Amino acid sequence: MNQKITETIKQDLKHQLSTYSELPFRLTLGAIAEHYSVSLTPIRQVIEQLIEEDILLRKENGRLHRLTKPEATNEAEQNKSAKATINFESELDEQVASDVIRLVLENHTDYLREEATAKKYNTGRTIMRQVFSRLAGAGLIEHVPRCGWKVRQFREKDMYDYLEIREIMEVKALRLARPRLEDDDLKRILEGNIASENRSMSEIDNDLHQYWISRCDNVYIQDFFQRHGSFYSAIFDFASLGEHVKTEMAQEHIDILEALLDQDYERAELALVKHIRDQKQNVLTFIEMRAQTLSESD
Repeated sequence: MNQKITETIKQDLKHQLSTYSELPFRLTLGAIAEHYSVSLTPIRQVIEQLIEEDILLRKENGRLHRLTKPEATNEAEQNKSAKATINFESELDEQVASDVIRLVLENHTDYLREEATAKKYNTGRTIMRQVFSRLAGAGLIEHVPRCGWKVRQFREKDMYDYLEIREIMEVKALRLARPRLEDDDLKRILEGNIASENRSMSEIDNDLHQYWISRCDNVYIQDFFQRHGSFYSAIFDFASLGEHVKTEMAQEHIDILEALLDQDYERAELALVKHIRDQKQNVLTFIEMRAQTLSESD
């Protein structure tokens, strides 16, 4: 069995055990193997690894028992939608998501078929269906019965409209969240953004946006980002893969966070507005570069 598939099953099973009170399968080797449409061999490997990691326990009677409890959700976590960001369960998720985003930006119109796509990535159809489901939750694709999975269409006007509303909503969210912002949290996120002249050292931590959105205590603002934010966040993140763009974005994050730590809220809002508006140009530049590359390859 391909090691990548085994690792994918392991990561997904860990996610299921730590997230859901009721599993979609019985906690037996046979039921788990049937759920993932594989033989017992990789499931045995995964189970032994999870036992070693104290995630599962094998009782004296041979039955499996989960040691991890589903994560408790407080009010702030309940306000964070699973759709707010793409939940990458494995490297396969990231690889497929990256390829799908390329198709989105190229306005791909053909349907994605589970069997053909699974073969392309050397994995099983059940695993690929789970990956597609997560991407659908992020708004990148949608399932059309008897046709397959349809890539979401990208329109520049839609992006402009989204960014215009996002700017209003996120600035408002930041204002509302001020009494609930913690310096320790801001410093932690600040440390996750490294802007350096050495571009190979650039890192980006995008947690700052969801941080004040989740703390703004306004369900309508949160609903807007839950419904529409994930798709465009994926597009913006993908378009910022270049090291020079990552460096610029990291510095923009630092500008926002340092202003907040200084309690200079006007400067923080201005930095946030600039950061949001820069996303548009990043995407357009990427599309132009992509089109040029494709033209030169013809």
